[in-house]
Amino acid sequence: MNLPAFSFPKPLCMALSMLPSYPPSLLFSQGLNLALGRIIKPELLEPLHGKLVSIRVIDVGLSFYFTIDSTGFVACAAGKTPDLAISATAYDFFLLATRREDPDTLFFSRRLVVEGETELGLIAKNTLDSIDLPKFELSQFTPEKVLEKFASRLHAASQ
Repeated sequence: MNLPAFSFPKPLCMALSMLPSYPPSLLFSQGLNLALGRIIKPELLEPLHGKLVSIRVIDVGLSFYFTIDSTGFVACAAGKTPDLAISATAYDFFLLATRREDPDTLFFSRRLVVEGETELGLIAKNTLDSIDLPKFELSQFTPEKVLEKFASRLHAASQ
């Protein structure tokens, strides 16, 4: 199923771009821990330990700042220049997350921008390429499916 490119409404982007960086960074890093924490072997991320990474969603005006340590992804406040900054539109990040587009293709078409220590960018890319991520399908996140999963977990916890 090919999804058409989407963009967020300008008023929403303006509101999101005015948020301080830490609360969204905290949510983002916790999301990474949930999504990748059990999949990525910690030793693969050791070269990134202590490095400040920024993910910039340019069309929305959001930047997420985090570092990596032995416990996983840790949110950071903005302030200093990141060691690695990766920028793209929300749609292009969606294409990457769902593996509908290759990072090299986006990079060479200048839709994915990597700044800072490019070696760190290659380490991050190679680490993500080396793991077998489950296929991300938006249909898994319909309200009905989310509520059904939540109810089954509640039922299992009560027994």
